[in-house]
Amino acid sequence: NEKGQVGVGVGKAGDVIGAVRKGVSDGKKNLVRVPLTPNNSIPTLSLGRDGAANVLIRPAAPGTGVIAGGAMRAVLESAGIKNVLAKSQGSSNPHNVVKATFDALLRLKNAHTIAKNRGITLEKLYKG
Repeated sequence: NEKGQVGVGVGKAGDVIGAVRKGVSDGKKNLVRVPLTPNNSIPTLSLGRDGAANVLIRPAAPGTGVIAGGAMRAVLESAGIKNVLAKSQGSSNPHNVVKATFDALLRLKNAHTIAKNRGITLEKLYKG
């Protein structure tokens, strides 16, 4: 929805329209929320892995845009991430690259979540 939510789904059918319909339906069942910063980037560097596909996603300055390859670019733009540097290494299989990208996005945490898990305030998290 380009507001921090994205899902992935795979559908197989005899025709393209049926496969797309099944993929969209499966994707809606697997939605994840991605933490975004105010400049539509990600909070921290993140690494993801699936099979032989390794993915590195790094936050970028405002105005940078999405610098990523094919399948990874589609996932990041669908999530609403506008400023990011990404690199895919290893396998170039689109299914594995998408799964590795989701793994990296699932590992992201924002400052509020980290402070809550540690049982401290945001101010103490930043100032020590």
